Amino acid sequence: MSILTPKDFRFKECLVFLARSKNEVLHQVNGEYFFKLIKIENKIILLKVSSDFDQLLIEFPDQNPSEEIKVAAAGFIWDLFDLGRDLTEFYELSKDNQMLQLLIEQHFGLRVIGIPDLFEAFTWAIMGQQINLSFAFSLKRSFVEKYGESFKWKDEIYWLFPTPDVISKIEVSDLTTMKFTKRKAEYVIGIAKLMAEGCISKEALNRLDSYENKLNKLLEIRGVGNWTADYVLMKCLQEKSAFPIADVGIHNALKNQLSLEKKPSIEEIKKMATKWKGWEAYVTFYLWRSLYS
Repeated sequence: MSILTPKDFRFKECLVFLARSKNEVLHQVNGEYFFKLIKIENKIILLKVSSDFDQLLIEFPDQNPSEEIKVAAAGFIWDLFDLGRDLTEFYELSKDNQMLQLLIEQHFGLRVIGIPDLFEAFTWAIMGQQINLSFAFSLKRSFVEKYGESFKWKDEIYWLFPTPDVISKIEVSDLTTMKFTKRKAEYVIGIAKLMAEGCISKEALNRLDSYENKLNKLLEIRGVGNWTADYVLMKCLQEKSAFPIADVGIHNALKNQLSLEKKPSIEEIKKMATKWKGWEAYVTFYLWRSLYS
């Protein structure tokens, strides 16, 4: 099956970001193909995604699923690549901003690549707090391979992220032995319990009527500070105003793009960001993309 994509979407640009770590466990990039394991109606589905001009081609290598599952799979890919977003206003911002203009010229067609699963978004954000990206990917691999479901096809193993139901039943010590800090283990298990009990859900968060209300709701959760909340809002809830301003990657990218002698301060970044109002998440993602060749 195929999905028609916006004229300003470039799958190859997205693949560079998706392939940024050889230790990624939740998807595979093989040449011009993207492989992703998902679960729909309690059925494990392997997706093979490629691009052909103005469309994405979605294949189901191991089976011929029902039309309902195909439609759901297409919806997942649509959300994953934020294909419903009109970027006209974002591109307009670049006319008065040389740095943004250069970033868009270099990475035109890039979309914010999301994490549709709320628990995965929370957990990945918490894992990444105050550690380097390489260790975070290693930690995620250990976590997924111990608690996630897997599927084998043509000698390759594909993984699903662990569910809140599974993680809510484990002990803090189960995670600390995997090199989680005690606090991070507590936070991840605590969020798993809240989600398993129905106290937090993506649907309920999306019913809130503003970015600010969603942010405040997330900040009520133990272990969720401003950076984690904005990361989840950006990557899972598709809030284009989300801005994880304390992110080290943003600071390094700005230093590189602006040829600064040192990384900018938070106050300096806030001043810059007044020009990006309403599109902070997209500027963030383009800055992150600039860190990878």
